[in-house]
Amino acid sequence: MGIYDRMSTLIRANLNDMLDKAEDPEKMINQIIRDMETSIQSAREQVAAMIVQEKELEADVRQTQTLASEWGSKASRAVTAGKDDLAREAIRRKRDNEQNATIYGEQLKAQKDAVVMLKEQLRQLEAKYQSTLSQRDSYIARQRRAQAQKQVATAASASVLSPLDPTADLERMERKIRLTEAEAAAALEMGQESSLDAQFRELGYDDDIEAELAMLKGGIDTKIAELTDGSGGN
Repeated sequence: MGIYDRMSTLIRANLNDMLDKAEDPEKMINQIIRDMETSIQSAREQVAAMIVQEKELEADVRQTQTLASEWGSKASRAVTAGKDDLAREAIRRKRDNEQNATIYGEQLKAQKDAVVMLKEQLRQLEAKYQSTLSQRDSYIARQRRAQAQKQVATAASASVLSPLDPTADLERMERKIRLTEAEAAAALEMGQESSLDAQFRELGYDDDIEAELAMLKGGIDTKIAELTDGSGGN
C-alpha cells in the first residue's frame, strides 16, 4: 500500500471515528423521520405525476382508436364514391392511427405497471414511517436510559480509580477529627493537672504563712512572759 493510500485510509478512519462520536441517536432518529417524510412527499408527487401521464395515455389510445375508425369509414365512403385516391389516403391514415393506438396501448400498459409499483413502494414507505414513529419514543427512551447507566458507571469507576476518591477524603477528615479530639482531651487533662498543682501550691503557701504566724506568736508570747517575769521581780 502506497503512502497516499495509507493517508487516505487514515483520514477516512479518523473522520468515521469523529462521525461515530458526534452521532446522537435521538437527533439521528428525528432526522431519519424527517428524511422519510420528505421521501414520502416526493413519492406521492411522483405517483401523482405518473397517474396524470397514465390518464393522458388512455386519452391518446381512445383518440387514435377513434381516428382509426373514422378514417376507416371515410375509406369506405371513398371507395363507394369511386375515388380510389381518397380511399388510399384514408386507408394510410387509418393504419397510422391504428399503429399509434398500438404504441400508446403498450406505453399505457408500462405506465400502469409503473404506477402500481410506485404505489406499492409508497405504501411500504408509509408503513415504515408509521412503524418508525411508533418506535421512536422507545428508541429515545432506551438511548437516554443507556446514557444514564453509562454516566453512573463512569462516575463509579472514576470514584474507585481516581486518587481524589471521596471515600479517602472522608477517612482523612475523620483522622483529623480524631486528632483534634485527642488534642482537646490532652489540653483538658493538662488544664486539670495545672489546677490541682496550683491548689496544692496554695496549700503549701498557707502552711508557710501559718508557720511564720506561729513563730511570731511564739516570739510575742516569750517577750510578754519576760516582761511579766521582770515586773514581778521588781
